[in-house]
Amino acid sequence: MNLTSATPRWLGPSLRGYRRTWLRADVVAGLAAGVVVVPQAMAYATIAGLPVSVGLYTCIVPVLLYALLGGSHTLSVSTTSTIAVLTASALAGAGTASDDLLGAAFTLTALVGVCLLVMRLLRLGSLVEQISPATLTGVKAGVGLTVAVTQLPALLGLTVPDRDAGFFGKLADVVGALPTTQALTAIFSVLAVATLLVLRRVAPRVPAALFVVVASVLLVVLTDVEDRGLALIEPVPAGLPDLSPPLWDAIPGLLPAALAIAVMAFLETVLVARAQRQRSEPTVDSDQELLAVGVAALGGGLTQCLPPAGGFSQSAVNLGAGARTQVAGLTTAALAVLVALFLAPVLSDLPTATLGALVLVAVVGLVSPAEYMRLFRIDRTEFWVALATTAIGLTAGLLPAVGAGVVLTLFLVLRTVSRSAVRPLYAAPDGGWTPTPPESPPPSPPAGGDAAPAGVLLLHLDHSIFTGNARPTQDDVLAAALGHRPTPHALVLEGTAVLRATIPLLDALEALDADLSREGTTLLLAAFPPDVRRQAAASRWWAGAERDGRVVPTVDAAVAAAVAAASAREATP
Repeated sequence: MNLTSATPRWLGPSLRGYRRTWLRADVVAGLAAGVVVVPQAMAYATIAGLPVSVGLYTCIVPVLLYALLGGSHTLSVSTTSTIAVLTASALAGAGTASDDLLGAAFTLTALVGVCLLVMRLLRLGSLVEQISPATLTGVKAGVGLTVAVTQLPALLGLTVPDRDAGFFGKLADVVGALPTTQALTAIFSVLAVATLLVLRRVAPRVPAALFVVVASVLLVVLTDVEDRGLALIEPVPAGLPDLSPPLWDAIPGLLPAALAIAVMAFLETVLVARAQRQRSEPTVDSDQELLAVGVAALGGGLTQCLPPAGGFSQSAVNLGAGARTQVAGLTTAALAVLVALFLAPVLSDLPTATLGALVLVAVVGLVSPAEYMRLFRIDRTEFWVALATTAIGLTAGLLPAVGAGVVLTLFLVLRTVSRSAVRPLYAAPDGGWTPTPPESPPPSPPAGGDAAPAGVLLLHLDHSIFTGNARPTQDDVLAAALGHRPTPHALVLEGTAVLRATIPLLDALEALDADLSREGTTLLLAAFPPDVRRQAAASRWWAGAERDGRVVPTVDAAVAAAVAAASAREATP
């Protein structure tokens, strides 16, 4: 299993340096994760309106491909409730006929893989990761509430219209059908949910999902609950999935949804992978994860699967059971193959209420009031983004919510980078200069150096200047000079934090120089990094400023030059 140095770096990154002593722990962890992920994935398939066998198949090829390509050592990949709901929305929005529903679903999965691979080709991993955490909070809350209401008919034995009515429409359908609640199904569901919650709290190492599934099947086999109205899932076909060629004519209608699902699948995968990375493991590479999840989705689309993504609950089980590498993932895939080949008839005795209970418990954690309160206390803007994303998800649908979240994130990023990059510069208590204001005005000049002399204004550039923040920065520098009384005879602009000499920076400085000259103020540039100065030297204006001695290595040198120039002017009759 240990890969040699001749193996391509993108193949089996988690398997390099493998030790035989890890094998037992990996196999045990893979089996532990499998008993969680297999029934959970089957339940998620019902969210998407697909047969439970699709969820089972999602635990085979995508898991295998991610294990061979993924960079995370302990991530467990199948599908998630978020992806299942987005898939359901995509299929409903595409208006696919029922006869083509499965083909459209598998085409969607393959398209998700193509989108992820294109993102990898363009190296967009770090860009996609800039999506605001508030957006994810809002989308996950929308998913949690939507999934919860879609499971109520199965949990209560209700018959409701099968339509894409959104959260509130589905809730209204459930409320209208409450008088027809099937008592046995409701009692069974309450017991199943309670068992899952109690086992999660008092015995976290017990595979609660497997326990409830086995108990439910035994109840059906040993009693007459089916005859009394407890509905069962559709029969699960035995055997491995067939190849599923894409529906080419469905691609244009599914492509926008595929892009949204690709973004969410990537974000969920990377977030979970980074959350449980151990110190001894290499950092999670965004582009490697794009490749791994993209190939897993593409392979899954050709073998009757849902779009794959890393799941938190199964990954936590995987890590907690001692997984060291993706050999655990290979074990999970092998377990799913055994289930598909030999246990499929047994799974046909599984009540639909059991799957509903598994889903309901799985999505409880997606709705986090505490996270909204945290956003409200720390950043009101992020709070309103989360609230808006949730509202859009519950009214217009989850795919529009993802799109709106991306747009809101871009707006916040643009707003941030468009802010002025200039701040006042203060004398530091231990000498030198700092953009951090003193907690209180010093009673006397600080040790190590005096404050700026009269007539000299000191300003600090926080970071590099680009198109978005060039104009606000230029305006703030000019406003600081014009608002200073008396008007300074010199303005020192300190640039230690500037990393690049951009065209917007040089244009803004040249325009400032002209504006300040008309006010009788000399612009001095201090402490710009050597690389920046070398780049900027190609500009005629900067080169002229250097010849005039207005580009100096330190703030102290700039202050000294300003004082000397003022003294020279005063001495001139």
